[in-house]
Amino acid sequence: MHELTQLIREDRKPALGVTEPGAIAYATAVARSYLAGEITSIRLRLNSGMYKNAFTCGIPHSRHVGNLYAAALGAVAGDPNGGLEALSGITAADNEKAERMVNAGIVSAENCAITSEIFIEAQVTASDGTACVTIQDSHTHITRITVNGRVVEEHPRLHAAEGEEETPLIHRYTLAQLAEYARTVPGEELAFLAESYAMNMALFEEGLASDRTPFLHQFLQLNGGKIFSEDEVLTAQLLCAGAIEARVIGLDKAAMSITGSGAHGIICTMPLLACQQVRHLPQEALWRATALSYLVTMYIKEYSGRLSAFCGCAIAAGTGAACGLLLLWGQGDDVLAGCVRNMAASITGMICDGGNQGCVMKGVTAVDTLYRAAFLAASGAAIDPAHGICGPTPEDTMRYMGRIASPGMVGTEKTILDILTEKSR
Repeated sequence: MHELTQLIREDRKPALGVTEPGAIAYATAVARSYLAGEITSIRLRLNSGMYKNAFTCGIPHSRHVGNLYAAALGAVAGDPNGGLEALSGITAADNEKAERMVNAGIVSAENCAITSEIFIEAQVTASDGTACVTIQDSHTHITRITVNGRVVEEHPRLHAAEGEEETPLIHRYTLAQLAEYARTVPGEELAFLAESYAMNMALFEEGLASDRTPFLHQFLQLNGGKIFSEDEVLTAQLLCAGAIEARVIGLDKAAMSITGSGAHGIICTMPLLACQQVRHLPQEALWRATALSYLVTMYIKEYSGRLSAFCGCAIAAGTGAACGLLLLWGQGDDVLAGCVRNMAASITGMICDGGNQGCVMKGVTAVDTLYRAAFLAASGAAIDPAHGICGPTPEDTMRYMGRIASPGMVGTEKTILDILTEKSR
């Protein structure tokens, strides 16, 4: 198996609901598993992106939203072995118990740092003791578990300490090399990517059956009442908007995430599915385009960090999908490089104000932009490398895109958190 295939396999994971509430619930579920008594307090310390993304985010099997309810539900009935699907078995009775805990004021959450690096510290105290779980670097990577102050489990971080960074595998490749891999890797090695589409379409169909998804149903009308129409862009917007909306309100179907985000995974795939279906292209061509889409997204996210103040769904995943489209259209490396510059020059500054209904509009904007960026590049119109944050190579451009997020938008992140805090008073 090619090392890039393995990289995609390791990064791509099912995520029930938005990944941040899922990660919080997973942390409290694991902490709770070390205790038997009645819970007396739950205390969360979260990095800024984690705190922000879960702030008003829908939770699967619940009409409640946000950090506190994710933590309470994880402690009440979360599956400590469930990872990002820790809340898959939540019941109405569990919701009532979590609601009582939140209303009693025994659940708290605080932002402990303005940073794009994932950090969760979930401390659960019960009548028989206290357990604390620390997650870092990825949404499910536990680095430490303590029970009554004693370390019972410890794991190394996924990233090297500052000053000792190794070049990530994805950054050892150029965009042209990533595209060459996607074009030439044996097709059967990519067949597992069909699962991404089965999962994301099931999420879309869950939204289609719900009366809580007004954006999805509006886009369905715009698309003539059809899921797949002859309008490729509207079809792509419908698929993305529908799956994202179903996800952020907490409907009971998982998305296939990439770089720890279900919305990234949706934008990486659904525009490509629209193109493949409308143009009647082979299934294998879709898998190859998806592989490139995932890899370009991962390339940018390694620079920006997993959680930051810019909308990685639109900027990173949108750029990935745009490159995937061009692969489906049979375009070459120069066109891919031009498309990356078109994306960098357009929506790089789009903010992330958390996982919420606004993600639908960001996804719709991303689809419109990525199609235009790809079409213009394929037509010979691309932003010159001399301008703005575009670089002399596509690798430079993607690196600059990431730097805009981290460290570039640290101040923006703080302002967003200040606004959320003001709203919650």
